[in-house]
Amino acid sequence: MDLKDQIKVIADRTKHKDQIQTEEATKNAFVMPFLQSLGYDVFNPLEVVPEFIADIGIKKGEKIDYAIFKDGNPTILIECKHWSQNLNIHDGQLLRYFHVSKAKFGILTNGIVYRFYSDLVSPNKMDEKPFLEFNITDVKDNQIEELKKFHKTNFDAESIVNTASELKFMNELKHILNQELTNPTSEFVKHFAKQVYPSVVTAKVLEQFTELTKKSIQQHISDLITERLKTALSKEDEKNSEVSISTEKNLEDISKVNTTEEELEGFMIVKTILRQKTAVNRVTFRDAQSYFAVFLDDNNRKPVCRLYLNGGKKFIGTFDETKKETKNEIKNLDEIFDYSELLLKTIEAYEK
Repeated sequence: MDLKDQIKVIADRTKHKDQIQTEEATKNAFVMPFLQSLGYDVFNPLEVVPEFIADIGIKKGEKIDYAIFKDGNPTILIECKHWSQNLNIHDGQLLRYFHVSKAKFGILTNGIVYRFYSDLVSPNKMDEKPFLEFNITDVKDNQIEELKKFHKTNFDAESIVNTASELKFMNELKHILNQELTNPTSEFVKHFAKQVYPSVVTAKVLEQFTELTKKSIQQHISDLITERLKTALSKEDEKNSEVSISTEKNLEDISKVNTTEEELEGFMIVKTILRQKTAVNRVTFRDAQSYFAVFLDDNNRKPVCRLYLNGGKKFIGTFDETKKETKNEIKNLDEIFDYSELLLKTIEAYEK
């Protein structure tokens, strides 16, 4: 198995985390398998040292959970907590250990969330913020690529440090952007309002533009996603033209329906939402005279939603755990995004 598959196996184990009662059990169930996935022999005391002693000032015999050694020196320190622990209250402990060791990297984890630290700001002093953080139940492909750098066969401390600084600042910028796009600050709104509003931006104008800015951002993102999905779908259609033509012909013969541009655009939005939890090619549709249905794996026992777009009013039909449908009125296609959580829960239910 490659690293991504190994991580998925560990992630599946976390579904039973409620049975893990202690910190030691957390290490055995989650952390040690994670270190093994990175190619380290957790049973070799010359490579992975448990209970590594790090004397801190007058405190002697202070221990950190694991230290990974290379060429006889500690290079990665790992501090573990019980899976239910909030890591925000424990990073100071790792910082103290890091300061008195020769290690270049520190990992703070509860077996589910992993935070990677280094000394990018001040030499020999661990940064306050991690340069890499991920939840093992939802690891992104770009995070897998960063993890591969820590694999035993690839590990090069100097190379990682050279890219870690850029990664750290990019993550912080992405966090700031996410906050601004969700709840824009007054400074953010003023930046745009001043460029389009012809007079002084008063408090009342600022309030008006705050809502306009949020709507503009959402519309712009929606347009970008729609355009990219149209391109992707176009390429898929070209690649599978013979199958598509045959399928479309059969559908036309059976249902005599007309799939509209609006329905396809709605389908693209649903695909965009679902790609957070599943592969895009697993999301399929079947058009009917009265509604446009979206399925997982083209399986009519796995309905995701129905779009009702051809009448006077528009609706999206969502399904609960018993597959009972609830129709919800929407004013426009953008409001499909408001049902993202319900659609993702539907997908998760089918994956159990």
